This record gives sequence, C-alpha cells and structure tokens, in this order.
Amino acid sequence: MQMKRIEATIQADKAGAVSDAIKDIVGGYTIFEGKGRGSGKRQEIRSGRGTGSFTAEYNKVATVITVVDDSDVEKVTSAIADAAFTGNGGDGIITTSSVESALNIASKKTGSEAL
Repeated sequence: MQMKRIEATIQADKAGAVSDAIKDIVGGYTIFEGKGRGSGKRQEIRSGRGTGSFTAEYNKVATVITVVDDSDVEKVTSAIADAAFTGNGGDGIITTSSVESALNIASKKTGSEAL
C-alpha cells in the first residue's frame, strides 16, 4: 500500500487542537515548534515600558508531521485543516508527499505495517 507524509505548518497556538483532532486517526506524529514567515500578519510587540511597538520578524509556528496510508490522507488533512482554521491569513499550509519505505526500528516491521 502507498504511504504519504503529511506536513502541516500551522499557528503555534493551534498545535493542541490539531493534536487532539488527529491523535485517534494516525499511528503517531511529531510536532516541532519554531519561527516562520509566510503570508500571515506578523504580531505587533510592545517595547520598553509599553511606549513603543514594533512588528515581529517571524510568527510562532508549529509543524506537524505524520506518515499515513494513502487511503487516510483526505481524512487526516481535513482534520488538521478544520482544527487549525481561524479564517485569517496565516492559518498555515499542508503539504503531502510520497513515502517510498518505512521501517519501525523496534518491531522491524516495514511499509505500512511500520506505521
């Protein structure tokens, strides 16, 4: 069976909602938090004693990565999109790519059985 890697870069404060949305659908996932710059509006930050402000260079983002069977891609991407949606620019982006092989190190299972 074909496997796909789903990578979603979302607003960092939506990571919990996305995690809750996919935890019962996928076998496992990884979440990285970091900084990113995309089409979304950047945060205004007050400086000093609140007398001035500046625009942040980057937004706080989280990247959720999982590998699923091809048949689950639509279900997982929809769950992520629904959980991360705010209706504002900068909600994030989801990409999907093919995975040629997988090996579960502990069980030695390969392919979709490794998931």
